[in-house]
Amino acid sequence: MTSTVADHHHDEVPKGITRWLFTTNHKDIGTLYLWFAFIMFLVGGAMSLIIRAELFQPGLQIINPHFFNQMTTVHALVMVFGAVMPGFVGFANWQIPMMIGAPDMALPRLNNWSFWLLPFAAALLIISLFVPGGGPAAGWTLYPPLTIQGGMGVDFTIFTVHLLGMSSILGSINIIATILNMRAPGMTLMKMPLFVWTWLI
Repeated sequence: MTSTVADHHHDEVPKGITRWLFTTNHKDIGTLYLWFAFIMFLVGGAMSLIIRAELFQPGLQIINPHFFNQMTTVHALVMVFGAVMPGFVGFANWQIPMMIGAPDMALPRLNNWSFWLLPFAAALLIISLFVPGGGPAAGWTLYPPLTIQGGMGVDFTIFTVHLLGMSSILGSINIIATILNMRAPGMTLMKMPLFVWTWLI
């Protein structure tokens, strides 16, 4: 009796950290995205509390004014690119294959890789606060001329945004490929749930 790789795709689940590092299961990767989004939400929320504490009363100096501007920039980037977007992708990873009758995502290894770009990018973003010359203080939009005056912190941040964007693009390619190619027989585009349509559009 012969067997194929597909027959054992999810039969033997590795234990411990190996399961999470090398998983290609859409539910595991969706869970990783959701946990990452929650952790980044806590990091961004802690920054928000420090920002609000600084603004609690006129003249109150809890942190250095320049560091305040840097933290405001990083807080916004953490919340948008670290909490909100990965949270949405986590729900998409969990729901889309089940909603269209697919066994998994179309490109499971790409799915894994697109997630594992995020922790490195997030670490780089947090590190950018502590590089020589200080972190980015240009606001979360990173518009010039403030970005050309910021030093290494801005360079780290722009590279981070590129990594986060790469992760987002790879995840989008995977989701679109899954929706267009992995639907169950009889699941036409017009029969797809609205949640799936929002991701396709």
